Amino acid sequence: MRALEVVETGPLALVQDLGRPGYAHLGVPPSGALDVPALTLANRLAGNDEAAAGIECLFGGLRLRAKTSCTIAVTGPAVAVEVDGHAVGSHAPVWLAEGQVVAIGAPINGLRCYLAVSGGIAADAELGSRSRDVLSEIGPAPLRAGDVLPLGTPPGVARGADVVLPTVAPSELVVPVGPGPRAHWFEGLEAGLAKTWTVTAESNRVGLRLDGTPLAREGDYAEKELPSEGLLIGAIQVPPNGLPVVFLADHPTTGGYPVAAVVRQASLPALAQARPGTLLRFHSSTRVWKR
Repeated sequence: MRALEVVETGPLALVQDLGRPGYAHLGVPPSGALDVPALTLANRLAGNDEAAAGIECLFGGLRLRAKTSCTIAVTGPAVAVEVDGHAVGSHAPVWLAEGQVVAIGAPINGLRCYLAVSGGIAADAELGSRSRDVLSEIGPAPLRAGDVLPLGTPPGVARGADVVLPTVAPSELVVPVGPGPRAHWFEGLEAGLAKTWTVTAESNRVGLRLDGTPLAREGDYAEKELPSEGLLIGAIQVPPNGLPVVFLADHPTTGGYPVAAVVRQASLPALAQARPGTLLRFHSSTRVWKR
């Protein structure tokens, strides 16, 4: 049997692929890897299709034992990777013999590393995906020591690349945004979003929670209630305390607080790597903020 055995998980390790879009009408988020470029790169290095399921590892600490010979690749931020205690490096294909143990350390910066293995993780799929959704609690359960993860048949030959650069997660992010459907509810929204925000420790795969100077509503909307309406990845929702929440892949599909702005899709991988304490400013690429 082609499989990996989980020896240690670190703070949190989840099976993730490219998610299950298209089920919002059932109340199911898209889920999937938060840093999609990192997962797809790991899969290419391991010889897989880009959509194969791998492991999203939060802040390192993952140790796996190969139950068969296989090829793995670890991507995301720069991170120490060892096989049986010997450094092998990240961002390159690494061959494991049966019984060998691979260990991922804590990333130098950033938050999430991705491990792909030849053949992909062949856990049971739900609604067409093997991704764990922490909000709906569907998909494979968070990994635990002793779990045995079945592997698929390798579809190709593992391959390297001339230049593969680790993800760099700066201590301060400038995130492009466009206006949301309720931008007109807020006073000086563009200037307010451009102030410095801090990512809090309450952040997770559902969303980044931010601390800073609260956003204030316009007078006509100060006490206005809003029926639930649809949400998407990158939506910046503002609850009554005025402190924004940036929704990520496991976000609720509807919400009753106003969405002031929306993060550009290209910036979502950077948000996936934002540690608590990261400073963040939103930058508007358009002047259309009022209706």
